Amino acid sequence: QYYLVNPAAYAALGAYMFLLILVGFPINFLTLYVTIEHKKLRTPLNYILLNLAVANLFMVFGGFTTTMYTSMHGYFVLGRLGCNLEGFFATLGGEIALWSLVVLAIERWLVVCKPISNFRFGENHAIMGLAFTWLMACSCAVPPLVGWSRYIPEGMQCSCGVDYYTRAEGFNNESFVIYMFICHFCIPLITVFFCYGRLLCAVKEAAAAQQESETTQRAEREVSRMVVIMIISFLICWLPYAGVAWYIFTHQGSDFGPLLMT
Repeated sequence: QYYLVNPAAYAALGAYMFLLILVGFPINFLTLYVTIEHKKLRTPLNYILLNLAVANLFMVFGGFTTTMYTSMHGYFVLGRLGCNLEGFFATLGGEIALWSLVVLAIERWLVVCKPISNFRFGENHAIMGLAFTWLMACSCAVPPLVGWSRYIPEGMQCSCGVDYYTRAEGFNNESFVIYMFICHFCIPLITVFFCYGRLLCAVKEAAAAQQESETTQRAEREVSRMVVIMIISFLICWLPYAGVAWYIFTHQGSDFGPLLMT
Protein backbone atom coordinates (compact mmCIF):
# COMPACT_ATOMS: atom_id res chain seq x y z
CA GLN A 1 0.00 0.00 0.00
CA TYR A 2 2.00 2.94 -1.34
CA TYR A 3 -0.34 5.89 -1.28
CA LEU A 4 1.65 8.94 -0.14
CA VAL A 5 4.74 8.98 -2.35
CA ASN A 6 6.33 6.96 -5.11
CA PRO A 7 7.18 3.36 -4.07
CA ALA A 8 10.81 4.13 -4.91
CA ALA A 9 10.87 6.57 -1.98
CA TYR A 10 9.86 3.79 0.41
CA ALA A 11 12.52 1.53 -1.06
CA ALA A 12 15.11 4.28 -0.62
CA LEU A 13 13.99 4.85 2.99
CA GLY A 14 14.22 1.13 3.75
CA ALA A 15 17.69 0.93 2.18
CA TYR A 16 18.85 3.93 4.19
CA MET A 17 17.55 2.40 7.43
CA PHE A 18 19.34 -0.85 6.55
CA LEU A 19 22.57 1.10 6.03
CA LEU A 20 22.18 2.78 9.43
CA ILE A 21 21.61 -0.61 11.06
CA LEU A 22 24.57 -2.12 9.22
CA VAL A 23 26.87 0.66 10.41
CA GLY A 24 25.32 1.57 13.76
CA PHE A 25 24.98 -1.85 15.34
CA PRO A 26 28.58 -3.12 14.98
CA ILE A 27 30.17 0.18 16.02
CA ASN A 28 28.08 0.62 19.16
CA PHE A 29 28.09 -3.05 20.09
CA LEU A 30 31.89 -3.19 19.77
CA THR A 31 32.17 -0.04 21.88
CA LEU A 32 30.27 -1.76 24.69
CA TYR A 33 32.08 -5.08 24.26
CA VAL A 34 35.62 -3.66 24.17
CA THR A 35 34.98 -1.41 27.16
CA ILE A 36 33.50 -4.24 29.22
CA GLU A 37 36.34 -6.61 28.28
CA HIS A 38 39.18 -4.18 29.05
CA LYS A 39 39.24 -2.92 32.60
CA LYS A 40 41.52 0.01 31.76
CA LEU A 41 38.76 1.49 29.62
CA ARG A 42 36.17 1.35 32.39
CA THR A 43 36.97 4.82 33.69
CA PRO A 44 34.37 7.32 34.96
CA LEU A 45 34.98 9.64 32.02
CA ASN A 46 34.12 6.78 29.63
CA TYR A 47 30.78 5.98 31.29
CA ILE A 48 29.01 8.64 29.28
CA LEU A 49 30.44 7.22 26.04
CA LEU A 50 29.00 3.82 26.97
CA ASN A 51 25.69 5.54 27.65
CA LEU A 52 25.86 7.08 24.20
CA ALA A 53 26.45 3.63 22.67
CA VAL A 54 23.41 2.24 24.53
CA ALA A 55 21.30 5.15 23.26
CA ASN A 56 22.40 4.46 19.70
CA LEU A 57 21.45 0.79 20.08
CA PHE A 58 18.00 1.91 21.25
CA MET A 59 17.76 3.84 18.00
CA VAL A 60 18.95 0.86 15.96
CA PHE A 61 16.45 -1.62 17.41
CA GLY A 62 13.61 0.68 18.44
CA GLY A 63 13.69 3.05 15.49
CA PHE A 64 15.70 2.03 12.44
CA THR A 65 14.61 -1.63 12.38
CA THR A 66 10.93 -0.76 12.75
CA THR A 67 11.09 1.94 10.09
CA MET A 68 12.83 -0.43 7.67
CA TYR A 69 10.10 -3.04 8.22
CA THR A 70 7.18 -0.62 7.83
CA SER A 71 8.73 1.01 4.76
CA MET A 72 8.45 -2.37 3.03
CA HIS A 73 4.67 -2.13 3.49
CA GLY A 74 4.30 1.52 2.56
CA TYR A 75 2.71 2.59 5.85
CA PHE A 76 2.91 1.95 9.59
CA VAL A 77 1.47 -1.57 9.92
CA LEU A 78 2.04 -2.11 13.66
CA GLY A 79 -1.04 -0.33 14.99
CA ARG A 80 -1.47 2.13 17.86
CA LEU A 81 0.54 0.07 20.38
CA GLY A 82 3.38 -0.39 17.92
CA CYS A 83 3.35 3.33 17.16
CA ASN A 84 3.59 4.20 20.84
CA LEU A 85 6.43 1.73 21.41
CA GLU A 86 8.38 2.81 18.34
CA GLY A 87 7.88 6.48 19.11
CA PHE A 88 8.87 5.97 22.73
CA PHE A 89 12.08 4.02 22.09
CA ALA A 90 13.16 6.24 19.20
CA THR A 91 12.56 9.37 21.27
CA LEU A 92 14.21 7.84 24.34
CA GLY A 93 17.31 6.83 22.39
CA GLY A 94 17.58 10.20 20.68
CA GLU A 95 17.16 12.10 23.94
CA ILE A 96 19.70 9.95 25.80
CA ALA A 97 22.17 10.66 23.00
CA LEU A 98 21.36 14.38 23.15
CA TRP A 99 21.81 14.69 26.90
CA SER A 100 24.89 12.45 26.82
CA LEU A 101 26.56 15.04 24.58
CA VAL A 102 25.52 17.73 27.08
CA VAL A 103 26.89 15.79 30.05
CA LEU A 104 30.09 15.03 28.12
CA ALA A 105 30.56 18.77 27.54
CA ILE A 106 29.93 19.53 31.23
CA GLU A 107 32.36 16.80 32.34
CA ARG A 108 35.12 18.13 30.10
CA TRP A 109 34.47 21.67 31.34
CA LEU A 110 34.69 20.53 34.98
CA VAL A 111 37.86 18.50 34.43
CA VAL A 112 39.75 21.02 32.29
CA CYS A 113 38.52 24.40 33.54
CA LYS A 114 38.14 23.38 37.21
CA PRO A 115 35.42 25.92 38.11
CA ILE A 116 35.11 24.13 41.46
CA SER A 117 38.35 24.13 43.44
CA ASN A 118 39.68 20.75 44.63
CA PHE A 119 37.10 18.97 42.48
CA ARG A 120 38.03 15.45 41.39
CA PHE A 121 35.78 13.76 38.88
CA GLY A 122 34.96 10.28 40.16
CA GLU A 123 32.66 7.33 39.64
CA ASN A 124 29.80 8.83 41.65
CA HIS A 125 29.84 11.94 39.47
CA ALA A 126 29.79 9.78 36.34
CA ILE A 127 26.83 7.77 37.63
CA MET A 128 24.99 10.98 38.48
CA GLY A 129 25.62 12.14 34.91
CA LEU A 130 24.15 8.90 33.52
CA ALA A 131 21.11 9.16 35.78
CA PHE A 132 20.59 12.74 34.63
CA THR A 133 20.58 11.74 30.95
CA TRP A 134 17.95 9.04 31.56
CA LEU A 135 15.83 11.36 33.70
CA MET A 136 15.81 14.06 31.03
CA ALA A 137 15.19 11.52 28.26
CA CYS A 138 12.21 10.05 30.13
CA SER A 139 10.85 13.55 30.78
CA CYS A 140 10.55 13.87 27.00
CA ALA A 141 9.64 10.32 25.92
CA VAL A 142 7.07 9.40 28.60
CA PRO A 143 4.57 12.34 28.52
CA PRO A 144 3.14 11.45 25.06
CA LEU A 145 2.25 8.01 26.48
CA VAL A 146 0.21 9.49 29.31
CA GLY A 147 -1.73 12.23 27.56
CA TRP A 148 0.59 15.21 27.20
CA SER A 149 0.82 15.21 23.40
CA ARG A 150 0.87 11.84 21.62
CA TYR A 151 2.85 9.69 19.20
CA ILE A 152 1.50 9.56 15.65
CA PRO A 153 2.81 8.27 12.30
CA GLU A 154 4.75 11.06 10.63
CA GLY A 155 6.09 11.91 7.21
CA MET A 156 5.74 8.89 4.94
CA GLN A 157 3.87 7.12 7.76
CA CYS A 158 6.67 4.60 8.37
CA SER A 159 7.73 5.85 11.80
CA CYS A 160 6.10 7.55 14.74
CA GLY A 161 7.02 10.72 16.55
CA VAL A 162 5.63 13.46 18.73
CA ASP A 163 2.59 15.21 17.27
CA TYR A 164 3.77 18.70 16.37
CA TYR A 165 1.53 18.75 13.28
CA THR A 166 -1.86 19.33 14.89
CA ARG A 167 -3.53 21.17 17.73
CA ALA A 168 -5.57 18.10 18.66
CA GLU A 169 -8.03 18.98 21.39
CA GLY A 170 -7.31 17.33 24.73
CA PHE A 171 -3.64 16.51 24.06
CA ASN A 172 -2.02 19.91 24.80
CA ASN A 173 0.34 19.53 21.86
CA GLU A 174 1.20 23.23 21.83
CA SER A 175 2.57 23.32 25.37
CA PHE A 176 4.51 20.08 24.89
CA VAL A 177 6.19 21.24 21.67
CA ILE A 178 7.18 24.54 23.32
CA TYR A 179 8.50 22.58 26.32
CA MET A 180 10.51 20.29 24.02
CA PHE A 181 11.95 23.16 22.00
CA ILE A 182 13.08 25.11 25.06
CA CYS A 183 14.13 22.35 27.47
CA HIS A 184 15.32 19.72 25.00
CA PHE A 185 16.95 21.86 22.33
CA CYS A 186 17.67 25.46 23.38
CA ILE A 187 19.01 24.67 26.87
CA PRO A 188 21.26 21.79 25.66
CA LEU A 189 22.52 23.96 22.79
CA ILE A 190 23.41 26.86 25.11
CA THR A 191 25.07 24.47 27.58
CA VAL A 192 27.23 22.82 24.90
CA PHE A 193 28.30 26.20 23.49
CA PHE A 194 29.13 27.53 26.96
CA CYS A 195 31.13 24.49 28.13
CA TYR A 196 33.19 24.07 24.97
CA GLY A 197 33.66 27.82 24.68
CA ARG A 198 35.06 28.00 28.22
CA LEU A 199 37.21 24.92 27.57
CA LEU A 200 38.70 26.52 24.46
CA CYS A 201 39.42 29.76 26.33
CA ALA A 202 41.10 27.84 29.18
CA VAL A 203 43.37 25.95 26.77
CA LYS A 204 44.35 29.15 24.96
CA GLU A 205 45.12 30.88 28.28
CA ALA A 206 47.24 27.93 29.42
CA ALA A 207 49.12 27.91 26.12
CA ALA A 208 49.74 31.66 26.33
CA ALA A 209 51.11 31.33 29.86
CA GLN A 210 53.70 28.81 28.70
CA GLN A 211 56.41 29.10 26.13
CA GLU A 212 55.07 28.74 22.61
CA SER A 213 56.56 25.29 22.13
CA GLU A 214 55.48 22.92 19.41
CA THR A 215 53.83 20.70 22.03
CA THR A 216 51.57 23.42 23.43
CA GLN A 217 50.68 24.64 19.95
CA ARG A 218 49.79 21.10 18.89
CA ALA A 219 47.67 20.58 22.02
CA GLU A 220 45.84 23.86 21.42
CA ARG A 221 45.14 22.91 17.80
CA GLU A 222 43.83 19.48 18.82
CA VAL A 223 41.50 20.92 21.45
CA SER A 224 40.28 23.61 19.07
CA ARG A 225 39.57 20.97 16.43
CA MET A 226 37.72 18.81 18.96
CA VAL A 227 35.57 21.74 20.11
CA VAL A 228 34.64 22.71 16.55
CA ILE A 229 33.83 19.10 15.62
CA MET A 230 31.66 18.55 18.70
CA ILE A 231 29.66 21.75 18.21
CA ILE A 232 29.19 21.20 14.47
CA SER A 233 28.19 17.56 15.08
CA PHE A 234 25.63 18.66 17.65
CA LEU A 235 24.16 21.21 15.22
CA ILE A 236 24.09 18.75 12.31
CA CYS A 237 22.32 16.13 14.43
CA TRP A 238 19.70 18.34 16.05
CA LEU A 239 19.26 21.68 14.27
CA PRO A 240 17.54 20.30 11.12
CA TYR A 241 15.00 18.25 13.08
CA ALA A 242 14.29 20.97 15.62
CA GLY A 243 14.09 23.63 12.92
CA VAL A 244 11.71 21.69 10.67
CA ALA A 245 9.55 20.59 13.61
CA TRP A 246 9.26 24.15 14.92
CA TYR A 247 8.50 25.50 11.44
CA ILE A 248 5.74 22.94 10.86
CA PHE A 249 4.33 23.61 14.33
CA THR A 250 4.20 27.37 13.76
CA HIS A 251 2.78 27.05 10.22
CA GLN A 252 -0.01 24.56 10.79
CA GLY A 253 -2.49 24.48 7.95
CA SER A 254 0.22 24.90 5.34
CA ASP A 255 0.90 22.15 2.84
CA PHE A 256 3.92 20.04 3.82
CA GLY A 257 4.88 17.04 1.74
CA PRO A 258 5.55 13.68 3.42
CA LEU A 259 9.14 13.67 2.16
CA LEU A 260 9.91 16.94 3.94
CA MET A 261 8.33 15.74 7.19
CA THR A 262 10.19 12.42 6.98
